[in-house]
Amino acid sequence: MKLNMKLQFCTALCGALLTSVNAEAIETKARNLVLMDYDTGQYLYKKDAEKMIPPASMSKLMTVYIVFSKLKDGSLSLDDTFTVSENAWRKGGAASGGSTMFLSIGDKVRVEDLLKGIIIQSGNDACIVVAENLSGSEEDFAVEMNKKAQELGMENSHFENATGLPHPDHRMSVEDLAKLARKIISDYPQFYHLFSQKEFVYHNIRQGNRNPLLYSMPYADGLKTGHTEEAGFCLTASAKKGDRRLIGVMTGLNSNKERSDEANKIMSWGFREFDNYTILKKGEEIAKMPVWYGKQDDVAMVVSEDVIRTLKKNKSDDVKIKVIYDKPVKAPIKSGDKLGIIKARIAGQDDLEVPLVAANNVEKVGLWGRVKKNLQYLLTGAD
Repeated sequence: MKLNMKLQFCTALCGALLTSVNAEAIETKARNLVLMDYDTGQYLYKKDAEKMIPPASMSKLMTVYIVFSKLKDGSLSLDDTFTVSENAWRKGGAASGGSTMFLSIGDKVRVEDLLKGIIIQSGNDACIVVAENLSGSEEDFAVEMNKKAQELGMENSHFENATGLPHPDHRMSVEDLAKLARKIISDYPQFYHLFSQKEFVYHNIRQGNRNPLLYSMPYADGLKTGHTEEAGFCLTASAKKGDRRLIGVMTGLNSNKERSDEANKIMSWGFREFDNYTILKKGEEIAKMPVWYGKQDDVAMVVSEDVIRTLKKNKSDDVKIKVIYDKPVKAPIKSGDKLGIIKARIAGQDDLEVPLVAANNVEKVGLWGRVKKNLQYLLTGAD
């Protein structure tokens, strides 16, 4: 959606009025919550979002991310098989009492089936099998998880295992979980459909996907639930409605029903109250910059990139647009050279700063051309 703008340009700071929107914040029963717009990466709602908390099975998303990365780089295939150890069976199998894929000691399991066992069935045994076969041990796999978290800018996460089973030092923030979910969707779209699969059968045992939104919200398509006594009922969710996708992460709910109700409420609120608006479009001409000693008298300044922001609907706020540049500029000029900046101040959001660049090359005139322009300037004051 494009916003209408009226801009006045000068060498100082200038203001313009844009139409924005506003909405009251929503109440939530979640202990920790973040709601993100996928396309812009903006957070629409945050509640203790940076606090490091037990993520329960939501941390399996990092296990899955690492498997996806190895599938993409070709070091692993969906048809490769991993062997189930006694350790994986004891810690994550049927006898453990936790979420399980019901693997048996010595089973040779395809990587694709293990992924489904992790994503759909939340199998702790499947996670341990993956960790042991990729890194030799679950402990060494956790080292790789922590390394990957740093690479992805997840500053409030630390992993001790591949499953999310309780450990005092195994922690993530809901903000980091949202970042991770966004990376899964953007980096590995070829595998993302696994998160919307509602059931999976292994060893003749049928288990359903525990994500409540898959059954109650038609446009929901991922990602992962979690539950422990300390973490409560948790969910990392994503849904795409029309052209917009939202990612929501919540923890600390008291029951499966409360988790389902809260997820529906928060995601629906995000779609209803917000939309994405194109504030500036890449290549849009903003002004003409006078050029000294150029074969052209001026050069067009254009926006270097699309600027799309998630804004609240149904109310108006002032958005200040400030254009900063010094004129004139001296030739030669190359297309893409930075000539100035646009600053946009949107109520309730961080200021934006977008470069203004030259739309085309401007060559420098020769010696006699410079002499002529100098005389013109001395006689008339014109540039």
